[in-house]
Amino acid sequence: MAEHSQPKPDVQTFSLDVMLEKYAKGDERSADDIYRRVAHGVAQAEPPALRAQIEARFVDNLRHGALGAGRIMSAAGTGIEATLINCFVQPVGDSIQDIDDEGRPGIYVALLQAAETMRRGGGVGYNFSAIRPRGALVHSTGSSASGPCSYIDVFDASCRTVESAGARRGAQMAVLDCDHPDLPEFIEAKHSKGRWNNFNVSVAVTDAFMRAVENDETWQLVHRAEPSPALRAAGDLRQRDDGVWIYAEKRARAIWDTIMRSTYDVAEPGVVFISRMNEDNNLRAVESIRATNPCGEQPLPAYGCCNLGPLDLTRFVRDPFAKPSFDWDELVARTTTQVRFLDDVLDVTLWPLPEQHREAMAKRRIGVGFTGLGDTLVMLGIRYNSEEGCAFGARVGRTMRDAAYRASVELARERGAFALFDAATYLAPGTFASRLPDDLQTAIRTHGIRNSHLLSIAPTGTVSLAFADNVSNGIEPAFSWTYQRTRRMADGSHETFAVEDHAWRLYRTMGGDVNALPDYFVNALQMSAQEHVAMMAAVQPFVDTSISKTVNVPADYPFEAFEDLYLDAWQRGLKGLATYRPNETLGAVLQTLPANEDTPADAQSDALLDPLRVAIDHRPKGELPAVIEKIEYLTQTGKVSLYVAVSFLEVTGQVGGESVTIERPIEFFIPVGQRDESQQWITATMRSLSLAARGGFVARNLQDLRKVSWDRGQVRYGETQRLDGKRTPLWHDSEVAAIAYAIQQILHRRGFLDAEGRQVPSRLLAQRHAASGFSGAAQRDDDMEARAGDQVLDGPNALPADATFGAQHAMFGRKCGSCGANAVIRKDGCDFCTACGEIGVCG
Repeated sequence: MAEHSQPKPDVQTFSLDVMLEKYAKGDERSADDIYRRVAHGVAQAEPPALRAQIEARFVDNLRHGALGAGRIMSAAGTGIEATLINCFVQPVGDSIQDIDDEGRPGIYVALLQAAETMRRGGGVGYNFSAIRPRGALVHSTGSSASGPCSYIDVFDASCRTVESAGARRGAQMAVLDCDHPDLPEFIEAKHSKGRWNNFNVSVAVTDAFMRAVENDETWQLVHRAEPSPALRAAGDLRQRDDGVWIYAEKRARAIWDTIMRSTYDVAEPGVVFISRMNEDNNLRAVESIRATNPCGEQPLPAYGCCNLGPLDLTRFVRDPFAKPSFDWDELVARTTTQVRFLDDVLDVTLWPLPEQHREAMAKRRIGVGFTGLGDTLVMLGIRYNSEEGCAFGARVGRTMRDAAYRASVELARERGAFALFDAATYLAPGTFASRLPDDLQTAIRTHGIRNSHLLSIAPTGTVSLAFADNVSNGIEPAFSWTYQRTRRMADGSHETFAVEDHAWRLYRTMGGDVNALPDYFVNALQMSAQEHVAMMAAVQPFVDTSISKTVNVPADYPFEAFEDLYLDAWQRGLKGLATYRPNETLGAVLQTLPANEDTPADAQSDALLDPLRVAIDHRPKGELPAVIEKIEYLTQTGKVSLYVAVSFLEVTGQVGGESVTIERPIEFFIPVGQRDESQQWITATMRSLSLAARGGFVARNLQDLRKVSWDRGQVRYGETQRLDGKRTPLWHDSEVAAIAYAIQQILHRRGFLDAEGRQVPSRLLAQRHAASGFSGAAQRDDDMEARAGDQVLDGPNALPADATFGAQHAMFGRKCGSCGANAVIRKDGCDFCTACGEIGVCG
């Protein structure tokens, strides 16, 4: 390829620092060092005879505008056990554990899968709509469900706690369907400061719902889960002919107004037009899209991945500002190589989960994208918010689409089509591929295609800053031509850096007067919301997944116009929309002045200063005070003995403006090797409980675990006191439930929970802590550990040595509210528990 020169401003200090801090490894000191390492690592997917040649081709592509997404640039070729994939979508089912009736992993299985994904460097999107709504009946326990929002709290705490590979925090997306009964709670959740800080949230909106909004029709909030008796008694709930329960009926326009008002006030939830995503999907015949990755540009099926790599469009501008032109042939050539590069990434990356690997190998999704569109238009002398600007964006999209699909056909000729390829369904009327040029469709029918999806316009964030001189991000116009960033230095001091937009710097380098910019220098805040949407609408027809773009609107933007913006986006065929309106709650998108150094960069709400809610990122090194207890319980197969360890940590926070210190549990542990195959999921439960404890949700998590049931019969552990004062055995619906009860008792004796397993308030915990002295508690725990094997390890609920499964006289029946046994029958006109003898309602 011919070399093209372009004036280059000096490297920005901040860009260099970001590159060295986030992406350089070992003795790497330049972008070229990183390019060579990345190219070498990715080229290992090639046949040995081709590796050197393809590696050189990849290096050349990186030097001339191609980039990998952040995970690729950071981890490829390093040997670090981290994924090169930025994001995934993972399913969440309607069960606590195992697999639900539709094959989805249970909530805590999904939580552990997500924790492993984030630990390896990937963000995760989920649709939580399978989880039964608040108030639905839980048949196994006879209780009421707490709803998906309560479980999103747990996922949020997990994300806050798990530090992923390369010190990258995991990002998350929570999606809820527009007909889920808990939609109102979901919409309002982020109005509570500090809640779901590690989530973006979006409502999955269907065409049916939008038509109901247009026509001001009634909309049903429904779920397959049966409502609890209490909920049915409180309202006129009914079941449809298709088996779905109607929990509420509301005007669609009222629901839409609530979504829009929330988005207007706090920028969330976003909206994903899920019907459009599925209709346009090349693989709609074999998969259903329910969620997106955290930034919304990748609608994905269960365990689908974002394998992304943008091209810096500014690198294809010739003679910028003077006699500018755009090298379309070069864009085609670089796109072609980028397809091969990303296809190779799929074969060299570490996959956090085997399900993700299987999904990727079956479909080989990749996402070639672009960055720097806004700056490219400036360098060409074209206003972003003009018909010419939109036409240029559309031509970029069309050119990259055709080049990418042609390259993937050629790869199919060389390597074979993706495993699930079927020409008839792939090119069926209405799919994205059915709109390709006729010759391309013919080639796909003849040779197949290597990758099911090929294009995605993502935000490029620090990749653009580190490797592309801070070009405008993705499809966005520049937000500001210059701004200030303040960073904390290694010695604890602060230093302020000027950060400048690439096109602005280039214009200044070429002698332009930056104090009198031409009118084609138009930034994000100098154009209308409709003009932002117009660019998305111009490019979306040529992108087979979606586009991540934030539409900035001024604080005084009328709500009616804001609401119409989303309706217009749906009517234009967009797949989603995110907006940002600065206000007192959110502040501005970006500070153009140095931040106030007296204010923490990530200000915590009062709730998060509470020592019960302060997030503990990881277990401190060294020994911690701990309680170790031996618990014994009876199952259908006999007596089981386990040792449970609970570690504690002093945590300081604020209550009512006063600094207080409490003792908090932060780690739960059952030594490996004590049990049979059940040990794996019991140990996994302890890991999820530890994550919840570090995030401040241990009491709620234990209550949820008490509801876990299995199909192996009940478990006997502990005692309960009947109304007549007699103490009788207590029964649980699974081993996990029994262990959760045992841990509740440990924390109750420690003073952390009350007798019912509820959280003791921080102020009371602080008073107890001050009265007892943490060092004394630690000494008592040390004494406990020293006397391991003594009675201290035998918890107060341990079974007598001659205990048997007992209660052979018990008869199967309803669940007893006193002892928990499924043994309540009707005897002499009264409810009678054959396990504990409790007499209930008499007729």
